[in-house]
Amino acid sequence: MYHNEKESGKAISDFLSSSDNAGSLTREDIHFTSKLASNASYDAARKAITRSVKECGLGYIDLFLLHSPYGGKTARLESWRAVEDAIDDGEIRIGGVSNYGVKHLQELLDSKPRIRPAVNQIEIHPFNTRFDIADFCQEHDIVVEAYAPLVRALKMKHPVIASLSEKYSCTPGQLLVRWSLQHGYVPLPKSVNKARMVENGEVGGFSIDDSDMKKMDALDEYLVTDW
Repeated sequence: MYHNEKESGKAISDFLSSSDNAGSLTREDIHFTSKLASNASYDAARKAITRSVKECGLGYIDLFLLHSPYGGKTARLESWRAVEDAIDDGEIRIGGVSNYGVKHLQELLDSKPRIRPAVNQIEIHPFNTRFDIADFCQEHDIVVEAYAPLVRALKMKHPVIASLSEKYSCTPGQLLVRWSLQHGYVPLPKSVNKARMVENGEVGGFSIDDSDMKKMDALDEYLVTDW
């Protein structure tokens, strides 16, 4: 979707074969995700998946997502059938969707797919909780991947976030990542700053208590930062 499969795959391959790695990590330790740019016909989706696998040069894609529900019911279901066949053919390991609402998820489940979606990647954070979608996903064993879990840094100085960060001796970013984890989501924090990347991963040393989780849940204002 973002025209960087070749570069991402090369970076992964170069690292795995480098002296910095020295065999400590293998291809199976790296979880590589890509997306279908747009839903269309079965043939178009199937060809796009094969092209993505070839472009990244990694042999297979761990998680492949339908980027959105755009295109209508037929296009959605045909594209999903292409994902199923790509899983059968070993080109991808896991299939999922992105930006799907409850209606779109129910439509897919009602079609009795051979392989059910394992993931729904949506924008979700305390200021856009989308509990309707998240609850549906968790009820049907679909992992919620939270993109923009840091609210694109728009709310780092919010009084509740600031006060709880101080209480737990963590950064606002760490607090937001921890909120996602405690709801059972897979947060996808983004940063171009190495120190912040490391920082965002260091969230195992504290837990937000139930009353503070409720405070954060109550911040919902349906803030959409992207889609």
